[in-house]
Amino acid sequence: MEDRYYVIIGIKPLMNYVVACMTLFNEGEPRIVIRARGRNISKAVDVTEMLRRVFIKDVEIGKIQLGTEVHMNPAGKESSVSTIEIPLLKTE
Repeated sequence: MEDRYYVIIGIKPLMNYVVACMTLFNEGEPRIVIRARGRNISKAVDVTEMLRRVFIKDVEIGKIQLGTEVHMNPAGKESSVSTIEIPLLKTE
């Protein structure tokens, strides 16, 4: 996981992830990565925008990475799930 911290977006309320990101930044971490899959991609974008516009004004968005993960379900059928990683950099 190198020198960066991941906030993995799931089913919890949006503000839980905003607070997790703010906590990492307040602990001195200069870079975090918000990661989401499938239906949670829109929530990851909402977390990013809420952080940037409301809570921490000096956050820059790095190079966003998009991808697809292929999974096998128990019946042996392949399914593809979209992924997104949004790096956030605190500039002071």
